[in-house]
Amino acid sequence: MVSTESILAFATMSLLVIVIPGPSVLFVIGRALAHGRRTALATVLGNLIGSYVLVVAVAWGLGALVETSAAVFMGVKLAGAAYLVLLGVQAFRHRKEMRAANFEAPAGEHRSDLRTVLDGIFVGVTNPKGLVFFAAVLPQFVDHAAGHVPSQMMVLGLVPVGIGMITDTLWGLGASAARSWFARSDRRLSMVGGAGGCAMIGLGVTVAATGRAD
Repeated sequence: MVSTESILAFATMSLLVIVIPGPSVLFVIGRALAHGRRTALATVLGNLIGSYVLVVAVAWGLGALVETSAAVFMGVKLAGAAYLVLLGVQAFRHRKEMRAANFEAPAGEHRSDLRTVLDGIFVGVTNPKGLVFFAAVLPQFVDHAAGHVPSQMMVLGLVPVGIGMITDTLWGLGASAARSWFARSDRRLSMVGGAGGCAMIGLGVTVAATGRAD
């Protein structure tokens, strides 16, 4: 249904876009620094699910609406930015409660794996970079003459999701490994937890302030 040439061409394009860290990657790094490997991997899973939700939305026409409507696009972008800032503020507030002895997030900041995945899904769905990429680039690799356009898009959408799974996981593992060094002292762990929170706050502000303004 989808030619090998289209898949390879789209994979190349996807790789070029994904290797440039965007909101999803920076969010994974921030969560890894603030909470560790388990949370980072759960965040990666959520981001991937959220990204594929965008693929499905584009495949069935919803992506075109968001991309062509400045108001809808701005609403999605600001919702994602506000949520990033909220998570960052929570991580920063609880930074001093982190302890190297148990190497866990504080009780007041504890999130279940499911909640962490849902956080990742929300950030993935409201990621402006992913939204623009899937809405503007994905349709260009579809063979309209072959029919089943939504199905073609959903198959092609698995390509960047697969690439993102590898790259985001590596980013998350790398950041959590760096965090393990800081965990040798409560003070350093508190510092890196605060840094992760600040990174998410800065990312949220950046997402809100950049991109489409029309």
